[in-house]
Amino acid sequence: MPEIHQARRDRLRPAIAALDADAALITSPPNVRYLAGLASSNASVLVPASGAAVLATDSRYALTASRDCGDLELVTERDIEPALARLAAGRGLRRVAFEAHEMTVERHQAFVAAAAGHGATLSLVPLGRAVERLRMVKDEAEIALLAQACAITSRALADLLAGLRPGQTEAELAALLERRMGELGAERPAFETIIASGPNGAIPHHVPGGRAVRRGDLVTIDCGARYGGYHADLTRTVAVGEPAGWQREIYGLVAAAQQAGIEAAVPGADVGGVDAAARSVIAAGGHGEHFTHGLGHGVGLEIHEAPIMGYGRAGTLVDRVPITVEPGIYLPGRGGVRIEDTLVVRAGSGPAAPQEILTTTTRELTVL
Repeated sequence: MPEIHQARRDRLRPAIAALDADAALITSPPNVRYLAGLASSNASVLVPASGAAVLATDSRYALTASRDCGDLELVTERDIEPALARLAAGRGLRRVAFEAHEMTVERHQAFVAAAAGHGATLSLVPLGRAVERLRMVKDEAEIALLAQACAITSRALADLLAGLRPGQTEAELAALLERRMGELGAERPAFETIIASGPNGAIPHHVPGGRAVRRGDLVTIDCGARYGGYHADLTRTVAVGEPAGWQREIYGLVAAAQQAGIEAAVPGADVGGVDAAARSVIAAGGHGEHFTHGLGHGVGLEIHEAPIMGYGRAGTLVDRVPITVEPGIYLPGRGGVRIEDTLVVRAGSGPAAPQEILTTTTRELTVL
């Protein structure tokens, strides 16, 4: 869809002009994919303040780039950034904005040296996270890809839960879940699956290991599929056998906190205020110190994108921003609960008009 990528590059140009730059050098792989449509481990895009953009990649991706990025001038080189530096120098570009958060010092030096070797002095100025800010608001084609990633994730989790039994290890369950996502059409897992059983549930990012699930456990499953480059994120905590009173108590608190956060996530809402809406529920239940991370984050071409919703974070939600809402309570030595959904902030959403929740697994406590 070259016209979509052209429109995205055009939206970047005001940021280039604001820096009085002749062009922007885009080197972050997700940002290259967003602006050019090429998924590659070795590609960069030079977006001039006006005129045609240039995509540089190596021979492994040249045929794909020719097929999918026909609106871009293509440079095929192994060392892509020096090649773009020479091109920029040859075209009289002198001031180039670059992604300082992504480019290493070594690559920066090589870019400047390549231009100097071509008889030009290039001035590099930080672009900031201009492309990431553009990516925060999704178009409907992106939301459709994200919805499919979430549908695969929800189905795979349902299939796993249907067969989950005491005696299976965390690592075994993680492998089964990731394989099922692939069978359902996922490109790959969006991130390393978390299966945290019993006391391991007190560790938010526990790595699945050899512990076998036991009756009486709470089991937290944090998973996601990647589809069309877009990442789903879903967490459920289930009970194996009849849950104890303390387990039902913290589950109820987390579920209420998540609902409060979802209802607060509307266009115009301050991200810190959304976090506070959920956090206050858990604090009022006496577990404020056991909710140890932010409420959620944006999702898209990366699993963690802007906006970040947490204590002390700044920013405002707007229409068509996909986010996660994922409060948790973690009790060291006992276990924990986290409930997470991926949803899209939509104009007119709120308590009277529910948001578009893309992950469809029930939020009621499931007892296996």
